[in-house]
Amino acid sequence: MNYIITGGAGFIGSHLARYLVENGHSVGIIDNLSTGNLSNISDIIDKVSFHKLDILDDSIEDVIKNSDGIFHHAALVSVPESFAKPKEYENVNVLGTKNIFSLAKKFHIKTVFASSSSVYGNTKNIPTSESEPLDPVNPYGITKLKAEHLAKEYSKNLDIVGLRYYNVYGNAMVSSGAGVISQFYKNIQNHTPLIIDGNGEQLRDFVYVQDIVKATVSAMEKNTGSSFINIGTGDTMSILHLANLFIKYSGSNLQPIFQGQKEGNVLASQADISLAKKLLGWQPQTTLEDWIKNLYK
Repeated sequence: MNYIITGGAGFIGSHLARYLVENGHSVGIIDNLSTGNLSNISDIIDKVSFHKLDILDDSIEDVIKNSDGIFHHAALVSVPESFAKPKEYENVNVLGTKNIFSLAKKFHIKTVFASSSSVYGNTKNIPTSESEPLDPVNPYGITKLKAEHLAKEYSKNLDIVGLRYYNVYGNAMVSSGAGVISQFYKNIQNHTPLIIDGNGEQLRDFVYVQDIVKATVSAMEKNTGSSFINIGTGDTMSILHLANLFIKYSGSNLQPIFQGQKEGNVLASQADISLAKKLLGWQPQTTLEDWIKNLYK
């Protein structure tokens, strides 16, 4: 099959591209490299068709029109940054997504796109199913909810599947500066205290990037119809416990330092993955503790 990945030089997109190439598919990558990096795909760059383009560029039509499927992963993803740059997040995550969906509809191409658990906000029901009311608490989450509204609008006679990724982690991410796992890793490397927002009791559902990739490919290959699906583990870990695991397996004697809670932080996040199991025949294989343990072997 001939697939297009927007944001294919980013963290998740590069893992997805590699998996598709290894499984015999033709892959085209669209990425403006504003947050993605060619080093993420250096080992497969001669096996993919790379296009340094923005998802708002008119010229992406020529790249997309003959593809068999679109994986839309181009996005801005930092919650703190989304408060400082709301218009930029709106432009990329909403208008850019609208452009992708418009082209998908024009050429009738199934599309799987990266939504986010951020659309739920501070939900009362944990674990959270896809039927839970959507009430994002930060500009990033709002842009992802707007993208879902666009998916509903463009999915008449076209399959558009939104995957609500929870907290994704993996080896390439630890050096990227994205998220709490990356920050704790850097703290250990630099022998600086692990900074925790609030009391550290916030709960997160951390899911391994290779598990994410398999769910994403399954969403493309399975006949799911247009839908929104949680992709997490169904388990949680507190931020404080995460910090202590890094300290334990790295052999460090560092201690966490607590600071005020940041604006827009969700207190608890845990996926109900019943629908993913049913529609995708998928479930996660890797635990975060095992991954951290292997990181320091």
